[in-house]
Formats: sequence, C-alpha cells, structure tokens
Amino acid sequence: MGAQKNVLFVVTNHTKITNDHKTGLWLEEFAVPYLVFKDKGYNVKVTSIEGGEVPLDPNSIEDKPEWKAAEDELKNTSKLSKDDAGQFDAIFLPGGHGTMFDFPENETLLSILQQFAEEEKVIGSVCHGPAGLVNVTYKDGTPFVKGKTLTAFTDEEEVDMQLDIHMPFLLETKLREKGANFVQDEKWSDFSVRDGQLVTGQNPQSSHSAALKVVEALETV
Repeated sequence: MGAQKNVLFVVTNHTKITNDHKTGLWLEEFAVPYLVFKDKGYNVKVTSIEGGEVPLDPNSIEDKPEWKAAEDELKNTSKLSKDDAGQFDAIFLPGGHGTMFDFPENETLLSILQQFAEEEKVIGSVCHGPAGLVNVTYKDGTPFVKGKTLTAFTDEEEVDMQLDIHMPFLLETKLREKGANFVQDEKWSDFSVRDGQLVTGQNPQSSHSAALKVVEALETV
C-alpha cells in the first residue's frame, strides 16, 4: 500500500451556450469519478475556473441520493490556482458544454496542465473535459495531445444534440488537428482509453470507466 493519493478536480463555471440554452458542469461526469476516488481513500480537492458555486447543466441533474456528497462539494469551490499544481498526483477534468468556453484559454489551467505533462503525472478527463487539453503544450511548444491516443465527445454526438453550430469549435476535430490519435466507439456508448498517464472518456456514459482507468494509472505510478 503506497502513500495516499491526491486528486485535483477542475470544473467549469460557464453558464450558457445561448440566451435560451443554459449549460454548466455535467453532473454525472463529476459525481461518479468523485465517488470512485473517495471510495479509494484518495484526498480530493474540487476547484473551478472562477471559484464559488458551480452551475450544473439542467439536463444533467438527477435525483440520486448517492451523489449528494459530491454535489455538496460544488456549492462553494476554491478558485483554481497555480499553487495547486505541485500538490496533486492526478488532475481530473469533467465535462459539460461549459468547458468548451472557459477551459481552452484559461492560463492557470494551461499552466497546471503543462506542469502535469512535463512531470508525467496522471491527467484524466471525460466528454467535453478534454477541451482543457486542446491548447496545452510542452515547454518546447509541442502540443500535449500530439501522437497520444485519446477520446472525447465526438463530432457525431455533438451534431446529434444539435449543438454543433453553437460551439466555438468541434472538440474531436480540434484534437485531431493538434495531432491526437482520436479513437471512438458507437455514440453514447461507454468508451474510455488510457495512454500512459493520460486517461480520456468519450461521453457521460464513460465517467465510471474513465475514473477506474485513472485509479489504474495512479496505482501503477
């Protein structure tokens, strides 16, 4: 039994796609991994881009008592800080369409992810969470995702939801442009992949399997 592991969550604070379409964090993609990590006895810190209460995508809210402890963590989150970078063994980025707007250009998140990449620490994300990875580079400027096998919310799934026209970019397309080896399964199926210290899940249905692959990566460090 090794030392206790520390996991940093980073979630979105963005609240809308259009004036008529509210968004935020997709609850399952946070709650399920959170409970997996807590059940393993890991120390978990929940942060968000701006801090404070985290907006939930209305379509993701479910009445699941087992998620209450996770939901309580979202009521008053710490603002993500560069000081967080050195204290954790893994970082996990849940999705929700909000991440497409506030993850890609956030300098604090990009800096932390670069440090995790350089130090070969575990980076996990699911669904739209990999929006946080599209602009991450190593210090030499190489895109972090270049040559890595990964998955994320697919263009097909985005079109299926009729939200593709409202996105700042299509996540699958952008990851491919950055040189990722993008893999996927049937839309809305549970599919996650681990490439070394990088773990990604395709959609909300992949939250649990992605979390288990993060555990696997942490336990084999």
